[in-house]
Amino acid sequence: MSTEHPDFTDDLAELESAEDFLTYFGIAFDPKVVRINHLHILQRFHNYLNGAGKAPEYETWKHLLARAYQDFVHSDALTEGVFSVFKRARGIQTVPITAIGRRQP
Repeated sequence: MSTEHPDFTDDLAELESAEDFLTYFGIAFDPKVVRINHLHILQRFHNYLNGAGKAPEYETWKHLLARAYQDFVHSDALTEGVFSVFKRARGIQTVPITAIGRRQP
């Protein structure tokens, strides 16, 4: 964990919105972009955190949140397809690996 922000994971429990997270991590943002895409930004951030596979580090979290926000500054929810409803709207279908199996005789 960062020595500069040793208790940042404790602080996270107090954050409720995308605006709260962006402000906490000191990321400048356009309120209009966040208002339109707040759930998408947080979900993308969550996805990035899952992919990082590291213990929580302030600078890593800040970088991944900024990256998630930037995804929606230059794009939109339909194009980014964070949620499955948007993937289906673009014609992308997914099947969970657990649903694939051998056919029983």
